[in-house]
Amino acid sequence: MFKPRWGSVAAAVTLVCTATLGAGVVPAGAAPPGGTATAGITVGADELALVRFELPDQTLLHQLVADGADVAAHGRDAEGRVIADLVLDGRRFDQLVARGAVPLQLVQREQDAARHYQQSVATARAKTGAGQRAAADTLQFLSAYWWVTDGRTFLETRVATTAVFDPEVEITVTWRTADGTTGSFPLQRFEDAGEYQYHVAEPVALPARPVQVTAASSLGGTTRPVTPAAWPGASPPELPEGYQRDFVDAYMTPIDVKARIARLARQYPELVEVIDLPHRTQGYRRTATAYLGDPASAAVVVESVAFGDQGPNGWQIRTVDPGAPNRPAQATWRDRVLTVSLATDATGAVVSTTDEVAALIEARFPQRFSAFVEDGSAGRPMPVAGPVRMSDGLDAPAGVPHRPWTVQALRIGVHRDGSRVGVLAYSQEHAREWATPLVTLEFAERLLANHATDPETRSLLENVDVFVIPVVNPDGANYAFNDASFQRKNLVNHCTGIQRDPRYADSWGVDVNRNYTVGSVFDGYVGASATNCLSNTYAGTGELSEAESGNVVALAKAHPNIRFGMNVHSYGGYFMWPPGAYAMPGRITLPRPSPEETAMFQASAKRIVGAIASSRGTVTWPSRTGPVADVLYSAAGNSADQLYYDLGIYAWNFEVGNDRWNAETGQWEAVGFQPPFPEAHAESQEYAAGLVELLRVARDHQAAAR
Repeated sequence: MFKPRWGSVAAAVTLVCTATLGAGVVPAGAAPPGGTATAGITVGADELALVRFELPDQTLLHQLVADGADVAAHGRDAEGRVIADLVLDGRRFDQLVARGAVPLQLVQREQDAARHYQQSVATARAKTGAGQRAAADTLQFLSAYWWVTDGRTFLETRVATTAVFDPEVEITVTWRTADGTTGSFPLQRFEDAGEYQYHVAEPVALPARPVQVTAASSLGGTTRPVTPAAWPGASPPELPEGYQRDFVDAYMTPIDVKARIARLARQYPELVEVIDLPHRTQGYRRTATAYLGDPASAAVVVESVAFGDQGPNGWQIRTVDPGAPNRPAQATWRDRVLTVSLATDATGAVVSTTDEVAALIEARFPQRFSAFVEDGSAGRPMPVAGPVRMSDGLDAPAGVPHRPWTVQALRIGVHRDGSRVGVLAYSQEHAREWATPLVTLEFAERLLANHATDPETRSLLENVDVFVIPVVNPDGANYAFNDASFQRKNLVNHCTGIQRDPRYADSWGVDVNRNYTVGSVFDGYVGASATNCLSNTYAGTGELSEAESGNVVALAKAHPNIRFGMNVHSYGGYFMWPPGAYAMPGRITLPRPSPEETAMFQASAKRIVGAIASSRGTVTWPSRTGPVADVLYSAAGNSADQLYYDLGIYAWNFEVGNDRWNAETGQWEAVGFQPPFPEAHAESQEYAAGLVELLRVARDHQAAAR
C-alpha cells in the first residue's frame, strides 16, 4: 500500500508542458545528442534528471518500485491522477513514456546542483560586498520566566537562532509590563564543546512583572510575543506553628560531623541507626618528605615509604664530605638520621651528583625511603647539606586523627527495613565545599526534631527510608580546614616522579566525583583527566579506585529500595540531573532520559526549587536547572550518572550558594566555597527545605506507583 507524501499536487502540475514551466523546463527540440524530446521535456541518453510524470495507473507505479526505480515521491493529485517523481536517464525516460507515462515537469538535471550552489555563493558574496547580512534567521524562545526575590522582579530568557554557525548574530529581548513600561536587553551566544546551544543572559531586574517578551536578531529574525511564566511555579506546604529548624551554628569539620552523628543516634534511637560504610579512607596522612640541598640550585627530594604519622615525621637527612680522597659514596641509617657520605676524587673534592645520591638512597634503603632529583637539578654536583627534618607537611592540631577514617551514614525513618522508598542525600565529595554538610545535617535534624509534633514530618518518616552521608570525603575536608582551603580532592597521592615534589602538595589527590564508572574519562568521556595527577579533576588510576566513591556505591547497592538521590555540592546555584557527561567529537551525551523521566526530573525540580525559595526567596535560575551536561559542563565519571544509569535511581545534584543580587551595583555576585558563616547558614536552611521536599517527591511518586 503506497501512501502519498503530499496532500495535493494539482498546483504543481498545472503549469506543465508550456512555455511557462520555469527554469527547470527545456523548450521542445533542445534535447542533447542522442536524447529524447517529449512534451517539451528532454533528457540526454546518458544524463540523469528528476522528472515528474503522470502514470496511467497504480500498477505501473508498483512495478517501478518493485524494479528498484529511483522514485523520489509519489501520490495522487486533486483529480485522482497517479503522480510520480523519478530520477532517471534518457533511456529509462523513453521506456516510461512508451508505457504510457506522461512527463509533466523537468524538476532538475543532475548538473543543476553545482550551478545552483555557485549561484548561491555568488549571491552571498554580492550581499557581503554591498554591506548586507544573510537572510533573516528564525528565532525561538526556549524559555521565558520571571520571579521575585527580595521584593525585586527578575526575568530570564533563552532564545535559539537557526543561524547557528554565525557567531556574529546579536539577539535582543524586549519586555513589556502590564502598565505599558517597556525595556530591552541583549543576550549572549552560549556555546559548549564548540557547538552552539542558545543565546542567554543573566536574569535582568525589572520594575514589575513582565506580561510580554519578544526577541529580534541582527539578521532580521523575530519571534511572536510570548508571555513569561512564573518560576518555579510551585511552593511547599506551610510550616506549622512550632516547627523546629536552625540546628547549625558554625562550620563543621569531619570531627564535628562525626560527633553530631553520634549525638543524633543517642538522642533518637527509635528513628536513627548509624551505618559504618565498608571502605576506610586513607586518613588525614601523607608521607614525610624533605629537600636535601637547595631546590634553587641542586637538590634531591627524599620521601618516606611509610606515612609521616607512622614514624618518619622528624627523621633527619644530610649529606657530608668524608674529608678524604678517593672515597666511594655511602649511606647509613642510625638514630633516625640518614647520612649520605659523598664520593670524592683523588684530590678529595666531592664528585657525587644529584642523580647518584638519589639512586644510592633508593638502592640502600628501599623499604624506608624513595628519592628523586628535584626538577631542574639533574646531573648537578650534590652539595653538602643538612641535616634537614622530614615532615608530612600537615598542619592540623593534635586532635585531628591521622588514621584511616570510617565514613558514616545516618539512616532515618520509622521503617528501616527496606519496605519503604529510600532517599539518599550525600555531601562534601569535594573537600572545600564547607557549606554542604551543614545542609544535610540540618535536613536530618529537622526530620528528627519535628517527628513527634508535626504530622507532615511524621508522614514522611513513616513512608520514606532516609539515608544521609554528611561527609563523603573526610580526609580532603580535614586538609581543607587545616592546610589548604581550596582543596577539592581526597588525599591519596597517585603521582610519580617529579610530580611528587612537595611544592605540588596542594594539587595531589583524586576528584571523588570523577571516579565513578558511568560515562568516565576511561570510557572516553570529557571532563576529567586520567593522566595528569595534578589536575583538579584527576579521576584516579581507574574507575572506583578510591574508598570515597566506593562507599557511595556500596551504600546504594546494599539498599536497593533507594530510588532517589541528591548529591549536594557548592557553589553557584544549580539544580541538575543526568546526563552529566558527553564524549567528543560531536558532544555525544550519555543516553537522554525518556520523555516520561525527563518530565519527572523537571516537575520534581520545580517543586524542590520552590521549596528552596520559601526560605529567603533564593531562586535557582531556569538556565541553571536541567541536565548537568547542558547547564554546567561535562563531568566524566560523576556519581549522579552512576546512580541513575547503573542503579536506576532518580539522581539530582544541588550546587548550593546561589549568586546574590547587589542592588547597589546592579550585578549578580558569587558567594564562594566558604562564605562568611551567615551566608553558609542561610544556604543550609534553604537547601535543607529542598531536601525535605525531595522526600515529598519520593513519597508521592511511590504512592502514585501503587
